[in-house]
Amino acid sequence: MKIAVCQSNNIIGDIQGNKSRILAGYGRGMDDGVDLVIFPELTLTGYPPLDLVEKKEFRQSVFTAAAEIALQTGNTGLLFGSITEDDDNIGTDIHNSAVFCSNGKIQFVQHKSLIPNYDVFDEMRYFDAARENHIYEFKGEKLGISICEDIWNDSDYWHIRRYNYDPIENLIKEGATILLNISASPYSYGKREDRRKMLSVLTRQNNIPLVYTCFVGAQTELIFDGASMCLDRKGNLVLLGEPFSEDYFIYETNDEFASIHDVERSFAEEIHDALIFGLREYCSKLGFKKVVLGLSGGIDSAIVAYIAVKALGKDNVHVLLMPSKYSSSGSLNDAKKLADNLGISSTKITIHSVINKMEEKLTHAFQKDISGITEENLQARIRGLYLMAYSNKFGNLVLTTGNKSEIAVGYTTLYGDMAGGLAVIGDLYKTEVYKLAQFINRKEEIIPSEILEKAPSAELKEGQKDQDTLPDYTLLDKILRMYLEENKELNEISIAIGNEEMAAKVLRMVDQNEFKRKQAAPVLRVSKKAFGYGRRYPIVQGWRK
Repeated sequence: MKIAVCQSNNIIGDIQGNKSRILAGYGRGMDDGVDLVIFPELTLTGYPPLDLVEKKEFRQSVFTAAAEIALQTGNTGLLFGSITEDDDNIGTDIHNSAVFCSNGKIQFVQHKSLIPNYDVFDEMRYFDAARENHIYEFKGEKLGISICEDIWNDSDYWHIRRYNYDPIENLIKEGATILLNISASPYSYGKREDRRKMLSVLTRQNNIPLVYTCFVGAQTELIFDGASMCLDRKGNLVLLGEPFSEDYFIYETNDEFASIHDVERSFAEEIHDALIFGLREYCSKLGFKKVVLGLSGGIDSAIVAYIAVKALGKDNVHVLLMPSKYSSSGSLNDAKKLADNLGISSTKITIHSVINKMEEKLTHAFQKDISGITEENLQARIRGLYLMAYSNKFGNLVLTTGNKSEIAVGYTTLYGDMAGGLAVIGDLYKTEVYKLAQFINRKEEIIPSEILEKAPSAELKEGQKDQDTLPDYTLLDKILRMYLEENKELNEISIAIGNEEMAAKVLRMVDQNEFKRKQAAPVLRVSKKAFGYGRRYPIVQGWRK
């Protein structure tokens, strides 16, 4: 069978726009003489549509668009993802479905069987599971159609499975000759290789070819990398869609192809492209053409400025340099040097006088000296005020510059450095930020060496260094990774680092600062466990105080 894979970037809720993209891809497939054109999961609604599916008007618009798409189909088949509805009055009556059209109408609908409810997935809130799944015969082939999670439960690959039921096993038993999986699988580093391995075992064990078409794009925190995969019956990956880009390619299941073995590049290269793509998507889909951020002379803001330039162009990035009396001349010079290297515009706003006046006013109002943490936070908040004022005046999106290590332990200031619309590197540990900087500088010095070599500091008091308050970042990141991503317990972490007191201190800092993260900007997700949508931890709790 000759199958056109359409790796499309659709927008949540843009029903008419998404419909046009589907019809354009279908038209291209017809011109190429394919038998079937296939699109990803929930292509018509965009993924994830969340509470939009609870709106009757939204659902009706989707159903109307699906029927209109079907009317324009001919002998070439079309498979795309959408929502459908039943009226059995059990559950939500709404399904995440694969819709198969040909000859002017919807011929077959397969609902998603396995409804995920973990990490970033909350589909049980919206969708009912399929009660059964069956093959669909088309042009001499028996198509085994499934949706995303349905294919992630193979007993030959997973030692521990989330579900008792395996929809793919049932399709194989019914005699499927080709497997088709439409997916919207969020990106995290390493997941693409996991997909390849899992799909390879599945196709090799069952001696069946497979087309896995994946959504591409970014929706707030979630990045979808595309990289759709076609595998032959021997388990070889033979076609791979472009990562972080729309793509269209044709898989002839009876043709011979060379095997593809490398699906993922180095950590730094992958994350570099993912963050640039995620920021570009966020701005594009929300209508922001320009961004602004505070450039401190530190590595975090330097990386964010670089990513912004790569995502939007140097003419669309502006930075504010806001030194206080504690800012070193070196940091200011480093910030200027970076701005020059990137070719971006900057405004210097010295905040000494504003801080002095605020300290005077607050000391008088409170009848207390405000030196210490109050004074330190005041500086960060004045900088946040300037950034937000610039955003109000010129319409630029404010980017926050905090990394995952800082966000985890609360080494951030609410309404100060946390103020903004998107946390670009909020899912990168500090040690990973340095790895990314080294990758950026692999051919030429873009991030000044002075920034990479100096000790990290917030420069909110005289001689301040991050390690005055925090463990060395190598140790801190090791603890955080074990706790946040590997779900290790205190005793396990204590043994691993050989220091129970330090482990307990870091875990306590993480838990006690959940209230800050609940008020933070969305974080672009590139790891298996990012702060935000995929991590739900109570603010008020008595487990660890």
